[in-house]
Amino acid sequence: MSRRLDHIAIAVADLDAAIRRFADDLGVPLAGTEDVPAARTRTAFLPVGDTRIELVAPLDGQGPIQRFLDKRGGGLHHICFSTDDLDADMKRLRGLGYRFTTDEPSPGAHGTRVAFLHPATTGGVLIELAEHPGEHPAEGG
Repeated sequence: MSRRLDHIAIAVADLDAAIRRFADDLGVPLAGTEDVPAARTRTAFLPVGDTRIELVAPLDGQGPIQRFLDKRGGGLHHICFSTDDLDADMKRLRGLGYRFTTDEPSPGAHGTRVAFLHPATTGGVLIELAEHPGEHPAEGG
């Protein structure tokens, strides 16, 4: 299952302003940005020790992050744990009664495969599981 806390995602309306706040004002290094069309997001990556903060903004004012911002405003969006076998973990967690927001994993940043546990089954916290390329047992990771 999970090996470590992968990242903490913060939903932001203005990615450039959020980058300035974290990188310039707070001194957290910026490792780069990436558009994730499948999630309709633009994401900035700020490493902190063995994990990172991800600032997540909507692409073109659409998608789930935009809906989150419209409903709740900016702030903590989800926490993510890395996994070395996402398919097995999804099957195991479904067997324990957890629901996912989608039936199948989807593409995430950095070539990951991701799935989100529905917050109705996790005490109100959106939890992402991410499998990084090369970490699936069938791929020798």
